[in-house]
Amino acid sequence: MKFYGKAETAASRILTLFREPNRLPEALAPMFIHRSDDVPCRAWSWSNQLLTALSGTSDARGFRQWESVGRHVKKGSRAFYILGPCTKKIRDRDPETGAERDRMAIVGFKSIPVFRYEDTDGEALPGPDGDVRRFLDGLPLLPVAESWGLSVDAFNGRDGRALGWYRSDGAIALGVENLSTWAHELCHAADDRLGALRPSSRPDREVVAELGGAVLLQCLGNLADADLGGCWQYIESWAQHGKVHPIRACERLLKRVCDCVALILDTANDLQAVETGKKVA
Repeated sequence: MKFYGKAETAASRILTLFREPNRLPEALAPMFIHRSDDVPCRAWSWSNQLLTALSGTSDARGFRQWESVGRHVKKGSRAFYILGPCTKKIRDRDPETGAERDRMAIVGFKSIPVFRYEDTDGEALPGPDGDVRRFLDGLPLLPVAESWGLSVDAFNGRDGRALGWYRSDGAIALGVENLSTWAHELCHAADDRLGALRPSSRPDREVVAELGGAVLLQCLGNLADADLGGCWQYIESWAQHGKVHPIRACERLLKRVCDCVALILDTANDLQAVETGKKVA
């Protein structure tokens, strides 16, 4: 791969810094995405909003909900499913006073079919959150993801939850505006295309994506966004799961990391060459 050497050089620089963690900068604070578009799914649970983004849309509703705003589901469209709570009225007795009161308790969950905006026709609706759309459209290497058939969308991020997600059937979802998370998920996609994602362990996959994301941003000159402090913390946590020293984990997976970065950069180079009609040096 043309850019393998560039990736290897950047990875070596990062590993040199990792050997002296006290030299690393502080981890960047996550910049959570909070969408302001007024659509029903913004009130859904975090997991259902994530499912919506991974389905390649920023607006999903039930069949009747679409009808209520003057749109109808196109014939042949397939629903995806979110989870809704099943509730039951329960009567409790206060052990001290003996007073009884009713409350609603969640006793389980049911699947609810919903449809993407893109699978409907009808009345025009207000556009999506402009700030979020500008962030997504401005992501570096976005054409690479699109050329691989990946949809890229955003969900409302929350502390203590996943910052981003890659799904192998064709989607990346982001809950933060940090470029390090975007690069991480794009490296998951590259790892998948190279055939290494599925047969490997979760710790290995996460180390490859996190180190690969940092290497990728270093290659692009986005040094601060590479978030080396956060990268080290993340790799350290997953290396513990794999019961291996973080540096050893990085060294063992270095070729795989560089393969991922080189694939992304080579794809970007090829796309630019097609656009300009000539190879970029």
